[in-house]
Parts: sequence; structure tokens; C-alpha cells
Amino acid sequence: MAQQTGIIPLVGTLNGINFYYLNGKPIARKAGGGFTKKAIKTKDSMQRVRENANEFGHCSAVNKAFRSALAPFYKGHRFTHFHSRLMGLFTRIKVLDTTHKRGERFVADGIGQAHGLPLLQQFNYTPACDVRQVLPFEFRVSETDLALSITDFDIAQVDFVEGATHMALTYGVLDFDFDSLNYALHLAPPLVLNRSYVGSTVTLEPDTLPSGVGTALCVLGVRFYQEVDGALYVLNAKDSVGIAILKCL
Repeated sequence: MAQQTGIIPLVGTLNGINFYYLNGKPIARKAGGGFTKKAIKTKDSMQRVRENANEFGHCSAVNKAFRSALAPFYKGHRFTHFHSRLMGLFTRIKVLDTTHKRGERFVADGIGQAHGLPLLQQFNYTPACDVRQVLPFEFRVSETDLALSITDFDIAQVDFVEGATHMALTYGVLDFDFDSLNYALHLAPPLVLNRSYVGSTVTLEPDTLPSGVGTALCVLGVRFYQEVDGALYVLNAKDSVGIAILKCL
């Protein structure tokens, strides 16, 4: 690549040389040398590119199915960078796959490794509304009926967002197959609490139990509302909806 000299800078291709502007300066460069679709598919030097593209496509498919499975917890709400953050999560989990060679690694096989489920459970899905900070209590999931209970609940300790008068808790067990991407969600009836709630125990029990489709994920969602003239309206602030995976089975 060289900078053009002369009275009139050229733009275009002449005798195998590309003439163009870069950052306001006239540049001359030999034509060709860029990536082509054929080169990416066939050249040995493009092997790493092909490997990355294959695994990226796989993680993208997992991401899409997973977001669809979680949709009941955030329906109508848009998270900032939700897609890209989940791509980062599934990419890290995919790397744990030691069964397959690079370019053929799978999220499902990464999940099956020692650190796979902890990554999935400890990930902060909604940083703007961190469920474990909004609800600073101990979550207990029954081994038998997978019911969620909070026995030290105190509404005064809930971190209500500005303008919120009510909070809705949505709990469910997501049965998700990271291989086939099939899933089933087993929800408990939602629980709506206002700021004057005086109970010290909260229990949410799914109406049905997972049948073994895949990995069972105990998911808790929180959403804030504002009461106006006796009706509840969803708050659309970025910190008004939160999702957390409490346990993986």
C-alpha cells in the first residue's frame, strides 16, 4: 500500500492497481488478495476461519433456542446486549468440550463437563436487574417437587425499582436439551406482591414436573409494576426485569 502522488488523485482500478481514499488520503494498492467465499471454503490457510464459523453458527443456534425458552420470563421487554452476552456464555461453555476437535465442539458436551453447569448457573443474565441482589434471600429448591421456597422473606429488603408498587415473581423449571435444542417449561402460578406484603415465607411450585427432555434448570424471574387507578402497568425501565438460574439438575 502506498500513498498517491501527483496533481490529480485517482479513484478506481487501473492496470491491476486499486486507487482509493483512506482516512482522507489518496492510496494506491495492488488489486486482489482479499478473502473470497471459495478461498474460505477450500484454502488450507482458511482452516481456522472455517472452524470458528462452524462453532459460531452452532452457538448462535443454541442462543436462539435458549432465549426462546426463557421468553415467558421477559415477554415484551428488551434487554441490552442480551444476545451477545449469551453468545459469550455459550462460547465459553463450548470450549469446555474435550470430546471433539476444534471446529466441531458442542455446547451440550461442554455442559457435561465439570465446570459446564456452574457457568450456566452463575452467569448474571440481567446485570441491570440482578435477581440475587433484588431479592437478597436464601433460595431453596425441593429435591422432590422442585418447589422454590424463601423462608426468610422480608418485603422491606426487596430492592424495588423507582416508581414500582408491585413485584411479580415467576418461577419455573426449564427442561432444555442442549443437543437437540428441544425444551419444555414447567411454570408455577405467578405471585404478585405489593410493598405492604407482610408474609415471611414465599413458595412457588410448578404445576408439572420435567420428564427428562434434557437438563433441568430452575429459573426465577422478577418483574416490577406500577399501580395506577387500581390497574397494574409494566415498568419498562432497564432494571425492571430480572432472570436468574437458581439451580441446575
